[in-house]
Amino acid sequence: MNDEVRIPVAALKGRGIAAQTAHRFMRDERGAFDDGWGTLESGAAEPAQPPATEVIWETARSALTRNDSPDIFFEQAVNPYRGCEHGCVYCYARPTHSYLNLSPGIDFETRIIAKRNIAEVLRAELARPSHVPTAVNIGSATDCYQPVERELRLTRALIEVMAETRHPFSLITKSSGVERDLDLLAPLARDRLAAAYVTITTLDGALARVLEPRAAAPHRRLRTIRALAEAGVPVGVSVAPQIPFLTEDMEQVLEAAREAGATSAFYTVVRLPWELNPLMRDWLALHYPQRAARVMARIQDLHGLDEAARSAGKAYQSDHATRMKGTGLWADLLRQRFHTACRRLGLNRERTVLDASQFRHALARGQGTLF
Repeated sequence: MNDEVRIPVAALKGRGIAAQTAHRFMRDERGAFDDGWGTLESGAAEPAQPPATEVIWETARSALTRNDSPDIFFEQAVNPYRGCEHGCVYCYARPTHSYLNLSPGIDFETRIIAKRNIAEVLRAELARPSHVPTAVNIGSATDCYQPVERELRLTRALIEVMAETRHPFSLITKSSGVERDLDLLAPLARDRLAAAYVTITTLDGALARVLEPRAAAPHRRLRTIRALAEAGVPVGVSVAPQIPFLTEDMEQVLEAAREAGATSAFYTVVRLPWELNPLMRDWLALHYPQRAARVMARIQDLHGLDEAARSAGKAYQSDHATRMKGTGLWADLLRQRFHTACRRLGLNRERTVLDASQFRHALARGQGTLF
């Protein structure tokens, strides 16, 4: 009987996932083959070269995506990119690269799809008489301030459209790059048209370096929160995702964010749909082998999986009622910790409400308005 042969995967500096992971739509599955000449061993001994980032231009046909999930706080979103160079291993958007016939592994963080005309398409959609203005989230499935944004400026173009049309929006990021656009965000925030959220998964720099290799360092994100708050932009902190036995400093993150100026906070538990399940398992085996089994078992606990699902290797429940916060004992403990810390720190006392009444369809068409 032939045993399965696995190519040993080493970490790539500055990348979250080293493997060209197969996706679920592939017709052919390829594996390693031991030819008896030591090919696998010699290949593993050679230092791997981190692949460069490739920008692939796309002409977008639509901009706004609509959401009717009861567990997501926004109804509309726009994403200027597909894929994300930050390389966060846990990113729930990784499996979307499969629809492009690309790997959710290394391709997701090295082959970035940039929507060249996204601002123009958004303007056209806002101009439609049928458009109903509710707060749009920028960056729900990609970080809108990932490194390529420094040159491409697609996110800034989106904000300019929002400003011109007086349309409310929020954005979420792990990057200090958002500070570049404070000249736009600050006056919009004063008119209750903009809010920002900064994700800080952990304050542990060593963990963040391998968990989110190209995102800003945790201490730098705290400076970004301070910069946003001092400019008058309502800013919240996302302590997400919570990963058992890895991100154990929720209270410390909340306290540091509050001290920096955050007024609101939220969290989710880690979700591992589709290809993200084996990706996370391989990453844990590489970086935290001693606790990998415990982490995965607790993730299964958080999602309330029965023994049959566990035996099948499942690690995620997509039920809208529980997927974000989990279910069961460990989910309840996380919830109690979060709410206790928020009460102590004065977070979430007031809700940031953006004003949709200022939007005018005529402004999107380049026309003036008397009202």
